[in-house]
This record gives sequence, C-alpha cells and structure tokens, in this order.
Amino acid sequence: MTKRFASAWLAMPLAALATSAWASEECGNVSIAEMNWASAGVAAQVDKIILEQGYGCSVELVAGDTMPTFTSMNEKGEPDMAPELWVNAVRTPLDAAVGEGRLVIAAEILEDGGVEGWWIPKYIAEAHPEIDSVQAALEHPELFPAPEDPSVGGVYNCPSGWNCQISTANLFAALGAEDKGFELIDTGSAAGLDGSIANAYEREAGWLGYYWAPTAILGKYEMVRLSFGVENDKAEWDACTAIPDCPEPKVNSYPVSDVFTVVTKEFADKAGVAMDYVAKRKWSNDTVGKILAWMDENQGTNEDAAYHFLETMPELWKTWVPEDVAQRVSDAL
Repeated sequence: MTKRFASAWLAMPLAALATSAWASEECGNVSIAEMNWASAGVAAQVDKIILEQGYGCSVELVAGDTMPTFTSMNEKGEPDMAPELWVNAVRTPLDAAVGEGRLVIAAEILEDGGVEGWWIPKYIAEAHPEIDSVQAALEHPELFPAPEDPSVGGVYNCPSGWNCQISTANLFAALGAEDKGFELIDTGSAAGLDGSIANAYEREAGWLGYYWAPTAILGKYEMVRLSFGVENDKAEWDACTAIPDCPEPKVNSYPVSDVFTVVTKEFADKAGVAMDYVAKRKWSNDTVGKILAWMDENQGTNEDAAYHFLETMPELWKTWVPEDVAQRVSDAL
C-alpha cells in the first residue's frame, strides 16, 4: 500500500474495510502489463488504482511490450492483463488463443481505435473549409511551405526507420504530390516531427504531414485528420503501400488499429465483479491525448497521469464502476 493511500485506508469505516476484504478474497492477486508507451502505461496505472482501491485486489505491474507480453500471456498465462494491446500485430495468433480458450478480449479500450493519417492544424481547416481531404490540401502548396524552400509545399514524413515512413512515401508518390509542387520532408526522428508541429503552431503557419493518435502532441495541439477519399484496402496495403519502393503505389487509407484490453481466461474466471470494470473501461483518443499532454507539460510519470485523470475526469471513470466502488476510489484520492 502506498503512503499516499495509507491515511485514507486507516480512516475508512469498518464496513468499507470489510467490503474491501471480501473483494480482495474474490479478486486476489492481479498482474498487469505496464507497456513501454505512454498511453498504455497510464492505463495500467489507472487499472491498478481502481482495482486496488475499489475492489481490494493486490496488483503487481510488470514491464511489457506488444509481442513479449502477448507471447507470455498466450504461452504461460501471465501477466493476467494487457490493458492496451494493439492487436493488428498479433491478430492471427490472438484469434487462435481466444478460440482455444486461453485469452479473452475484455474491451476495446480505445473506442475510436488507434489512428494514423495526414493532418493539418485546426486553424488552417477553419480558415479553409474547402480543404477536407488530402487531395484538396495538395492543391494548395502555398499554404504548407517547406521549411528549407518556402516556394514549394512540404509534407512531413514519419520518423526515419519506422514502417510509416515507407507507407507515407508511397502515398506521396501515389498522390502525385511532387508534380503538385510538394516535397517530402524527412524530420529524422519523432522529436523532429513533434518539433515541426509545435513550431508551426507557435507561428500559426501551415503544416501538412503524417501523425498518429493518441499522443501528447495531438492532445496539446488541435489537428484535423484529412480523408484520402478511399477506404483502407488491406490487400493493397500489405502488397504495396507498406512495402519499400513499391513501383506502382495506389491511393490508400491508413488502417485503424484495433486496441483491446486482453486478459487471460484464468483471470476472467476468477476476477468476479472486477471483470465487470475491465469490460466497461474505455476512453477516446481525445481524452487520452489530453492526459498525455498534461503528463508531457508537467514531466509526470504514468502514475502521476493516472491520478490526474482520476481527479479531473470523474464523470468518465465513474461510469465504469458501481457507486460503492467509485466512492472508495474517490475517498482514496
């Protein structure tokens, strides 16, 4: 038990302590993967607080990442829960594990999925409502000047070495962006890409390029994702859009990533009412972005951000739990 909660628990009435003891016997020990990216790390800390303080579980956080965590859950039955698993990378083996009764998909934690695309600042979208697609944006290179040569437009690419660098370059070619007066800007790193958005916002300048959500940057700076005018063609994506130097790329849309909370079958069977919480718990990219922006601005930890969320957005998380659980968590904050 943390020092932060010690006084709150000591002050709890005997009836509440008895309820917590009962819940602890039912919920027991829970291991949760704290993945090594911010949104998933915050989700794990939120789960820890609610499960411990609301349901009396004993929670252990373990370091995680997509493939190692999935493999361990599938083969060893541990940890009990991955709060934010981006399942596109493990779709086939996950379907098999669910079908064979080893794992359970508990909830779609990101209700609008993990999204990628080409974005423009909201102030540009509001000033130019005709720019409602990537194709429309490419008709206006003068609105999105390249940093080294403002006489041409710039499309900011995904960081070097990431797969999205390949797909963005292929889409740039498919759209004929160079012929329309644009060049593809290599930002070099995630920090360079973030800095280009921040710099544009400070000057209220034009910006067009790749980004993804949920992220701290999109929580801090309001951006509008543009349509490519077509649905995602998975076959084309796998055969060309995501392949280096594809000779004849076609216009395509980035796939939306399913982002689920996945638990072991053993946890689902033993967790009792705590599983009801896990199954209900979801939030939007906008909500996560705001939390991550606060975390970035305040140099907070995952745990700090979890407390900030619980303290400032009770209207959301209290819909995930019964009133008595919400009261116990509130009393502990």
